[in-house]
Amino acid sequence: MKTLFRPQATPPWLFELVRFGLVGVAGFVVNAVGVALIAKITNLYLAGLLSWVVAATVTWFLNRIWTFAEREHVPMWRQWLHFLGANFFGLILYYATYAAAIFAIPQCAAHPVGAVAAGSLAGLVAKPVIAVPTSIG
Repeated sequence: MKTLFRPQATPPWLFELVRFGLVGVAGFVVNAVGVALIAKITNLYLAGLLSWVVAATVTWFLNRIWTFAEREHVPMWRQWLHFLGANFFGLILYYATYAAAIFAIPQCAAHPVGAVAAGSLAGLVAKPVIAVPTSIG
């Protein structure tokens, strides 16, 4: 007789989903810290763009070696360029929201982590639809 609470094996995709989320959190931290550091030598608008590239590179690399480590991979340089290309729409959403928050909300100009958060949430809309199926392979 089957029991209602029989333990089942956890599906592999669930581990990938959790790791993908953790990598995303790491990317947010890299982006926020990057904006704070880069803004010391340039303006917040350029800092937001440069920091996004650094954070996207970090998330791509962590996903390659940890989240999707068991999948076959194309050469690193090609995969990285493909990942950035696949995330271009997310970059547009991120940067438009980030720049608008910096421009329109004085608190975001003073503490850009709020603008990074708003931009990241906007960019997140594109990520599940575009980046996951096309960028890791």
